[in-house]
Amino acid sequence: MTEELLIRYENVEIRQKELVVLKDVNLQVRKGEFIYLIGKVGSGKSSLLKTFYYELLISEGEASIYDYNLRKLKRREIPLLRRKIGIVFQDFQLLTDRSVQKNLEFVLKATGWKSRDEMDDCINKVLREVGMSNKGYKMPHELSGGEQQRIVIARALLNAPDLILADEPTGNLDVETGTQILELLKRINELGTTVIMSTHNLDWVSKFPAKTYVCDNNRLTCLKPDIEVEKVQELKKELDSDTDAAS
Repeated sequence: MTEELLIRYENVEIRQKELVVLKDVNLQVRKGEFIYLIGKVGSGKSSLLKTFYYELLISEGEASIYDYNLRKLKRREIPLLRRKIGIVFQDFQLLTDRSVQKNLEFVLKATGWKSRDEMDDCINKVLREVGMSNKGYKMPHELSGGEQQRIVIARALLNAPDLILADEPTGNLDVETGTQILELLKRINELGTTVIMSTHNLDWVSKFPAKTYVCDNNRLTCLKPDIEVEKVQELKKELDSDTDAAS
């Protein structure tokens, strides 16, 4: 049976002010997929993700997510769309003046939840799913980077989204902790949630294979399985050389 189509982009162009970031983007994402967006810093990965939740507008082409037409989205529809998407940021973006529990309560209240008991049940559920059930009382600064990222993933799961967007979720983490975060995202995906993850760390693509798109030269290209390893290795050499030149 064909899985439900969540995202459809046809001949899409994405701009940052007057600068073309990506053009002729053709993309289909189905429910239950795990997808990597790879490429150099500044290649358009984050810009593409931002168009999914209407942070960045599309300048040309046809684009839909769920049943929303992103070229004709009404202002009142924006919060409804965003409630259907969980977002995981590289820099966590937790509220530093309140506990983990209060951070998650804030999101639930902002998205229309009223019942204290229902909110507590939901928070306990997502914390349990990310292995942080005993950390609700902690303040963000009392948590390690990996623990903070787990809380961010829990926050993304609060409204049971069909889609999670993870923008460089391991960028500030060491390899061991990053591996744990990837394993967690993979488990969430295996339960049926679609995950789209941007990264410039191409080791993840080798360790945790999945459908992979490359942002390069203002284009989005889906890697075919028979050439994926070769292309990933080529990109890794380019990224490594860029890092060496900058250091």
